[in-house]
Amino acid sequence: MSRHIHIYAFDMNCVGHINHGMWRHPRDTSSRYNTMEYWADLARTAERGKLDGIFLADIIGVYDVYKGDPSTAIASGAQTPVNDPLLIVPIMAYVTKHLGFGVTVNTTYEPPYLLARRLSTLDHLTNGRIGWNIVTGYLDSAACGMGLSAQPDHDARYDVADEYMDVLYRLWEESWEDGAVRVDRMAGVYADPSKVRPIRHEGQHYRLDAIHLSEPSPQRTPVLYQAGSSTRGRQFAARHAECAFIGASSPEAAASIVADIRAKAVAAGRAARSVKLFSGLSVVVGRTEKEAYDKFEDYRRYADIEGALAHYSSSIGIDLSRLDPDEPITYRKTNANNSALEAITTRSADSAWTVRRIIDQMVLGSRQKPVVGTPEQIVEVMRRWVEIGDIDGFNLPRTVAPESLRDFVDLVVPVLQEQGLFKHDYARGSLREKLFETDSPHIDAAHPAARFRRPA
Repeated sequence: MSRHIHIYAFDMNCVGHINHGMWRHPRDTSSRYNTMEYWADLARTAERGKLDGIFLADIIGVYDVYKGDPSTAIASGAQTPVNDPLLIVPIMAYVTKHLGFGVTVNTTYEPPYLLARRLSTLDHLTNGRIGWNIVTGYLDSAACGMGLSAQPDHDARYDVADEYMDVLYRLWEESWEDGAVRVDRMAGVYADPSKVRPIRHEGQHYRLDAIHLSEPSPQRTPVLYQAGSSTRGRQFAARHAECAFIGASSPEAAASIVADIRAKAVAAGRAARSVKLFSGLSVVVGRTEKEAYDKFEDYRRYADIEGALAHYSSSIGIDLSRLDPDEPITYRKTNANNSALEAITTRSADSAWTVRRIIDQMVLGSRQKPVVGTPEQIVEVMRRWVEIGDIDGFNLPRTVAPESLRDFVDLVVPVLQEQGLFKHDYARGSLREKLFETDSPHIDAAHPAARFRRPA
């Protein structure tokens, strides 16, 4: 395997992200998520380990499917309360020089005209280190919070998002020409009006007649991430995403999803590897196998299964409290996270999934078991995912914070580097230049955003 693995720390601006209940551990500091020091420390650790970036998840709404109300999620801290992910990026950017940032923003409830400015602002403040994770949401509670009775249909949300992206591409790529900003003090001209044009869009879902409010940022269009691997989500990823996050229970299961997305990218006129694919991986590492398993047994005493079931029920749109523990879970189309439900029904090659089997997986309060072992054992698992699953990298959710990230940086990263699987230092340039080893911060010419680019 010749290519380097890409690695992100995976987090969320809340106390309980993926491994629910870990905030109760005496060494965990995630209850300080609403302080600047917490995020500055996380960023410094990630950059010390040469990680590609910090990927920030987000959710709008609360998990109220399980038992018919949000009480379980609120009590367990399962992504409730949750703060804005964009506002902590400048804190982390200020204390780092190379670390990238991926932020999740929901297209269903954010006007494109305003989001374009917010992301351009972050691209300026980070000097080209910002990426956007495109999601369309999956909670009816979010729709109710936005004045609707229910969220739009799952696939229809992606149809709307396709047009949403075209609006943003035009604002970022077309509105301001290269060279429009002159900063000519003698002439009293900051920007040349002849090189700034309004974007006029009349579509099925959006109307716009306005110039982009921000001058061109280093990358113009931020690096584009996408986190849906449902059938419709893969189509969207193949057209728009530069990085996509998939959910799979094994490297073999990942391989089929990865192959499908790469084939769809080619069909959309892009190169197969123009989309980098990432998988989540929870890690508990020790200097010895005994140390790792002692740590794991210590952690698991704090796992919150009820919080995990509340999260998962909302993810798949099915109240798991109403099912018999041994009743096979079957696929039914919902407006929630279809890829999460497909992963245990239509895409599961082994025996049927039940509530009891899901609970058996939730050893650290997550529906995915962690990888436990020595640095060498962890690296071997990662290598297997890359070689068999053909993925490009990993998102590492926290277990006990900041201990889990520090352990990975101090113990696993050196072994990855020794085996030639991970970089020893950062490349120069923007986040896009680092990820794709290119000499331009701008999006690839084969990407649909590039058709709106105005010649210099």
